Amino acid sequence: MKTTLSDHLLERIAERFRVLGEPARLRILRRLLAGECTVGELAQEADLSQANTSKHLAVLLAARLVERRSEGNSAIYRVNDPTLAPLCQLMCDGFAARLEAEARAIGASIEPARGAVARRPRRATS
Repeated sequence: MKTTLSDHLLERIAERFRVLGEPARLRILRRLLAGECTVGELAQEADLSQANTSKHLAVLLAARLVERRSEGNSAIYRVNDPTLAPLCQLMCDGFAARLEAEARAIGASIEPARGAVARRPRRATS
């Protein structure tokens, strides 16, 4: 059965991919997929300033990909969207497979043919 998506729904899906299209947000999400943590922990592990981390978390919150709860003076974040883990796994596995295939293709193309004799490059003549 094929699902027909309205233009409005397609725009919302595209917006979600735009949110995921930022490497800093992907680093934050990668960490949060391992478990919840504070802004300070996220900033340190994602190698971002705390202000920059907070800015990215606001985008992720608005997209409802993460959620926040208060614990004392700290804000604790966690992934709120159960589709993120399988989506990230699918993308990472697909990308890794593609890189491996490209590496094999490059390796095969640069290996000298069996029995080939190395030739000296010709000197340029003027």
